[in-house]
Amino acid sequence: LKSESILKCQEALKFRFKIFARPFVATPQIPEKKEKKQILHENIYTIPNMLTVGRLIAAPYVGYLIVNHDYDLALGVFVLAGLTDMKKKLDGFIARRYNLKTIVGSIIDPMADKTLMTVLTVTLAMQNLLPMPLAYVILGRDAGLVIASFYYRYISLPKPKTLVRYFDFSIPSAEVRPTNISKLNTLLQLVLMTGTLTTVTLGQPSTEVLSALQWAVGGTTIWSGASYIYSKDAVRILNQAK
Repeated sequence: LKSESILKCQEALKFRFKIFARPFVATPQIPEKKEKKQILHENIYTIPNMLTVGRLIAAPYVGYLIVNHDYDLALGVFVLAGLTDMKKKLDGFIARRYNLKTIVGSIIDPMADKTLMTVLTVTLAMQNLLPMPLAYVILGRDAGLVIASFYYRYISLPKPKTLVRYFDFSIPSAEVRPTNISKLNTLLQLVLMTGTLTTVTLGQPSTEVLSALQWAVGGTTIWSGASYIYSKDAVRILNQAK
């Protein structure tokens, strides 16, 4: 009986020791595998993007012609740039239809439009062919959009955020979606700039029509600037694949 009671006491002591020592026993930790983030790249050398770059190059040349009072050639180059824009819109439809749309195209397309409109606004205002207050409204709105685009590019760029990667447009980070009023404003600006040049070269349209266009452009410019601020769908931050 004594031996059995001693054995029971020993077993009880072993059990209590195991319970007491368990929190102090180190259990091996299996390191978790960290999944590497894949940086997305896209083919930016497409026909629509090349046409957009052509419009960007044509913008300063049109401005040079206006400053030198060569309005006929300026009008011709401007119309040609507009035709390439229409061709690009057709290519853009094909790209969307067959899933060939690029993120960089959604950025440089409005950039080309704004560059051309900015050059025309500045040079026509310099020649007193465009009211200076209207020029201030157009340029102020565009300056705000440019600053906002740089900001969204920075906050949406996946790490590491380096200067080289910041200007590497094959790395998509944010997509710009023009609002409906912005599209209307771009169209009205295009009509106004064309009408201003044809007034000098062809004598048409009339002063009343041109004045009405200027008021319409001023109003839609302010409205479109506000739409980018309050619209939730104007800028979309892209989710990076993991």
